[in-house]
Amino acid sequence: MRKTLLVAAAVSLALAACSNDPSTPTVPRLPGASASAAPPGGTDENPNAVAGDSSSERRAKLHAAAQCVREHGAPNYQDPILTSDGYVYTDEVALRSLDGPQLDALTTACQQLIHAANFAIRDQGPPPPELIQAGVRSAQCMRQHGLPNFKDPTVDSNFAPGKGFGLDPESVPPGGKENPTLRRAIDACRQVLDEEASLSSLGNLGHA
Repeated sequence: MRKTLLVAAAVSLALAACSNDPSTPTVPRLPGASASAAPPGGTDENPNAVAGDSSSERRAKLHAAAQCVREHGAPNYQDPILTSDGYVYTDEVALRSLDGPQLDALTTACQQLIHAANFAIRDQGPPPPELIQAGVRSAQCMRQHGLPNFKDPTVDSNFAPGKGFGLDPESVPPGGKENPTLRRAIDACRQVLDEEASLSSLGNLGHA
């Protein structure tokens, strides 16, 4: 069972990953609770990041809500992951192809089922310690390869399932993804970044 953590919810740029970093970073911990920003289809609070009901009844309600989401415009949306602590992780990446009106129509159609399951379709539970550690290793590697402002993730950092923590806009050099220094750092750190992305997948989050 994971330690109780609270986090902001997800958004991100996919990275690939990094290799030689011998150190094992400790997990940054911040006091207090954190609510996510409210994306379309989300809420002002993040119920996914609150420990609580992990019953089979809630799992069935999450399945019913996800089925509604699939039937109303997001056919590849996976069932949310419900941990033994009651945290919820969602396949928000599957919703990124929808525009505002499409997402609004979907959430309106499924509103009652989403409310019954007490979750937000695009928010995330807290990043597990193992994922934060992987993110810190990625950040260390990126700093070692020409990006000194690349920040370590914390318990309050956003992440996207299957993509990891991504890039903090303040860490991106001029030119964005086309910047040669950034591309070299990503290539050099590909292995570690891939490990981070893998640990952020819904399958791994379900076993964290």
